[in-house]
Amino acid sequence: MAQNTPARWIIAYDIGHRKRWAPIYKLLKKQGIPLQYSVFQIDASAAQLAALMAQLSQLIDHKADDIRAYRVPQSVCLVLLGKSMLPEGVWLTAETPRKG
Repeated sequence: MAQNTPARWIIAYDIGHRKRWAPIYKLLKKQGIPLQYSVFQIDASAAQLAALMAQLSQLIDHKADDIRAYRVPQSVCLVLLGKSMLPEGVWLTAETPRKG
């Protein structure tokens, strides 16, 4: 993937202390859509994701916390069960929005 080509990412985190959790949640909420309590969808290029991960790295305790980013493939099979955090009728796809 080129450094500036947009892609869809899933970022999941496990933060051990609320004091560190709150700023991480706020930063990710500005960048993407919360899918679950500790899972976000982010649309970003590799360069943008690297910058975001660098910001997140400054906020965590590297011995206690865990943040992971997974690139969503173009073709994805999605199975949903239970209540969604997204509003009724909102569906997420693997396609990223195109600029221009």
